[in-house]
Amino acid sequence: MRVLHVISEMGAGGAEALVAGMALAGGDVGWESAVASGPGFRLEPVRAGGVPTFDVPVARRSPLGVLRATWAVRVAVRRFRPDVVLAHNVSASLVARLAAARRPVVTVFHGVAEADVPGAVRVLNRVSSTVVAVASAAAAKLTGAGLRSVVVIPNAVFPTPPSAGRATVRARLGTPPDVPVALCPARLEPQKRHDVLLDAWAQVPGDAELWLAGDGSLRSELESRADGRVRFLGTRTDVRDLLEAADVTVLTSDWEGMPIALLESLAAGRPVVASDVDGVREVLSGGGGVLVPRRDPARTAKALRGLLQSPAARSVAASHDGSADAHTLMKSYDELLRTVLEGR
Repeated sequence: MRVLHVISEMGAGGAEALVAGMALAGGDVGWESAVASGPGFRLEPVRAGGVPTFDVPVARRSPLGVLRATWAVRVAVRRFRPDVVLAHNVSASLVARLAAARRPVVTVFHGVAEADVPGAVRVLNRVSSTVVAVASAAAAKLTGAGLRSVVVIPNAVFPTPPSAGRATVRARLGTPPDVPVALCPARLEPQKRHDVLLDAWAQVPGDAELWLAGDGSLRSELESRADGRVRFLGTRTDVRDLLEAADVTVLTSDWEGMPIALLESLAAGRPVVASDVDGVREVLSGGGGVLVPRRDPARTAKALRGLLQSPAARSVAASHDGSADAHTLMKSYDELLRTVLEGR
């Protein structure tokens, strides 16, 4: 089965990580895979793994941008001749539908803000053969807004070993071996609510460090209000190494589908402090970290203090990993895509 992944970009986001992992693992379930996308560092290992890639300009939600992206994906379809197109998120699904002729388009819905769900459903009902939600909470929102066809396949990570140890990573960043470190691997955008995190961090005493691994439109604003214990690391290609060097991962998002950053943390044995939202709740409901109310700096700070100050508490919190494994994810997608093709 020939599967073309379509996604806007291949940078640091969780959806991009999933595409890279699935494209490289496709051969395990009998796929020939290709990726049509905008730029990003995740394309390098995909190409190195022998997966064909096709350049697509980023649509940027403009009519002209959509037309340009559609033309580029149409070229990819003509050259690769996929049996099915797997489009990641709503805008990629629209472009894929316009470009894919009669081929089925299956959408992987990674999440949108609550206010955008009805609009997303209107588009998906028109362009998608079926929709995969990465968490049950997301599926419930979609069906509640009138989506006709949705299945749930929880996200998973494709584990990779760290390239450097804890001491090496900390030495590179100038962080002493015994300083407690919390890592937030998230884009500096409104959804991720770094303002809440910084308010919480102000209530965490001592010489602990907060590492912000990500970049975005809010960087200048956040830098202006952060104290000297907050490190802005920018976009990173070595998050697995950062996890090796950190003690806790923290996410204070307003909403999430099922964040890959959370799953990567659990796979690395790092406990998580995270907002009690959507797919985060599904993963952490049985353990693996601490759920805190959304937009609650005080409760977030309390959870961070408890884990950063106690290795024993970290060990207990990290002892459970409720996430799916990559083999199960690939098998589920393979069964779904073959069913879609049989039903044409």
